[in-house]
Amino acid sequence: MTAPIAPLDGIKVLDLSRVLAGPWCAQMLGDLGAEVIKVERPEAGDDTRHWGPPYLHTDDGTKTEQASYYTCCNRNKRSITIDMASPQGQALIVELAKDADILVENFKVGGLKAYGLDYESLRKINPRLIYCSVTGFGQTGPYAPRAGYDLMVQAMSGMMSITGHPDGEPGGGPLKVGVAVTDVFTGIYSCCSILAALQARHRTGEGQHIDMALLDVGMAVLANQAVGYLNADDIPQRAGNIHPSVGPYQDFPSKDGNVLLAIGNDGQFARFCAATGNEAWAQDPRFTRNSGRIIHRKDLQELMYPLMKTRTTAEWIALLEDKAVPCGPINNIAQAFDDAQVIARGLHVQIPRDAGDQIGTISTVASPMRLTATPPVVRRPPPAMGQHTDEILAELGRSPAQIAQLHSEGVV
Repeated sequence: MTAPIAPLDGIKVLDLSRVLAGPWCAQMLGDLGAEVIKVERPEAGDDTRHWGPPYLHTDDGTKTEQASYYTCCNRNKRSITIDMASPQGQALIVELAKDADILVENFKVGGLKAYGLDYESLRKINPRLIYCSVTGFGQTGPYAPRAGYDLMVQAMSGMMSITGHPDGEPGGGPLKVGVAVTDVFTGIYSCCSILAALQARHRTGEGQHIDMALLDVGMAVLANQAVGYLNADDIPQRAGNIHPSVGPYQDFPSKDGNVLLAIGNDGQFARFCAATGNEAWAQDPRFTRNSGRIIHRKDLQELMYPLMKTRTTAEWIALLEDKAVPCGPINNIAQAFDDAQVIARGLHVQIPRDAGDQIGTISTVASPMRLTATPPVVRRPPPAMGQHTDEILAELGRSPAQIAQLHSEGVV
């Protein structure tokens, strides 16, 4: 049986980005079948190669100096090391860009212009190039020259102001999300924008410049919290694990730990009450409708906290599972990967690697994009630094002698 053709088969991506947002975007394109060449600095490589611990281990269990962070966003890529500060290095990148469909970069605004690698310079040699710039604050505005990082944007966008427990409660105060969410979301939005630009190019034959900013994305993903403020002039506050507009939608202490209830409508609440023998709660005018349950949240909580402690977490899940009342555990990450549904969906993927560094397998998380006809495929493990330098240079027509000279001169 012939393997399905990947959606982006034949598309070439030049990845000049590092850390998380840009590499996440390029990895998504690689998952969808694009050929991705990642350009890294000689000797140092991508910053995240050194962001450890934790570190990768060799097959015999020896800890290496390769941080695992890098592997989360660089599969399905080939790595070449090029010193773009040198004229010869710049010429190599230009040569790669001539044949590329997409370029992803996350340098400071104007940072690549001095190297002749900015959009205006490259579009002259490749008008079809889709050039995606990822920065902290975008190409315009008073903050455009600033460097931007996920933590900074979580703070500036207001995200930290709505994350965590309220002031006055144990552990109260602003809190960052446990994952660099603005970086990850920026990578996803960048990928969506690139796919839209590809579709536009089908019609026009022309590429375009995409201006992605972490701050723009951080504001956008505030979602209902943002529009609640904009339309009702209501500044959202931290509420811990409680949903500001829906309830009961929170965690509760159970008999042996904690359990999460995510009751999103009046029917679910009525079924919960029936399952627990508390039909009267659903008839109580304070609690019949969601709006009442929010207004009288404390009254409802005083009833529910003692009730939820009468069963274990597993008993609550078993009781409510067939009642269409969303209920679940609060897992740590190890428990999450041991979950039957996670296992059934094949979300833990082990990729063989032969990079000459005794790291024979790298584990990663499967792409969540499930296309029935053209599914994403993990074709390449995250590469060792510069693993494909000679291979890519040979594809550019360099002889072994020329490649050796580039190495000796520190260009690659």
